[in-house]
Amino acid sequence: MPTLATFVEIINRVLPEPHAGLLAGILFGIKASISTDLYNALIVTGTIHIAALSGMNITILTQLFFSAFNFLLPRRISSILTMGVIVGFVFFVGPSASIIRAAIMGCITILAGLFGRMSLALLTWTITVLGMLCVHVQWIGDVSFQLSVLASLGMILFGRSKQDKSFVSLIKKELTTTLSAQVFTIPLILFTFGRISLISPVTNILIGWTIQIITVLGLLLCVAGWIWLPIGQLLAWVTWVFLEWLIQAVILTSKIPLASIGK
Repeated sequence: MPTLATFVEIINRVLPEPHAGLLAGILFGIKASISTDLYNALIVTGTIHIAALSGMNITILTQLFFSAFNFLLPRRISSILTMGVIVGFVFFVGPSASIIRAAIMGCITILAGLFGRMSLALLTWTITVLGMLCVHVQWIGDVSFQLSVLASLGMILFGRSKQDKSFVSLIKKELTTTLSAQVFTIPLILFTFGRISLISPVTNILIGWTIQIITVLGLLLCVAGWIWLPIGQLLAWVTWVFLEWLIQAVILTSKIPLASIGK
């Protein structure tokens, strides 16, 4: 069976830098492999969260695998298999506080749908956070846990939008998602890092639509490359296009005057 190190090595073999380091960050939260210039640009633009394991990763995995399983299998079996994938992913990348929080909320949501009950997001959030702190109260001092909890709370309270496929509505949805995630995190970010990004909403609109595509292509690249490297290389060429767009958008917007304020 492949390990995390195996997948990272495959990424490094089929992609150049800084694309390889960024993909490893998006898929597995490995920030150390991201180049210094790109890392600084991600901080300035308020998009460093894309290189941290979070609810975004769990949401994408849930949608991807549940859709695939549900196409061939009954809903009950699809739900159980999807929860298995979520649990397996947590242990594969390492059970950090933020990814455990996202995994628990994801599994509760799946269970709620499985038993025909409406998913109550705020109740799920409350049960998850309190349950985790009861098990390991030290997590309350973990900055990544704090950011994950506050961002998810903001999205639950303020991130709802109408299901509309028009271009303007998609832009509005991306902006709403970004701003709602930042409502409660801005004070913590300012206190912890001493810097607030003003260009973040613009950058997130430019790159938000690419994250799911990059995540899916990146996972396929890793698995295919493990089976036979040339197949991974073919997928890497496609993945590079979206990674290049993301990198250039982040770097260019980070150079805009007053992109961020603080130290």
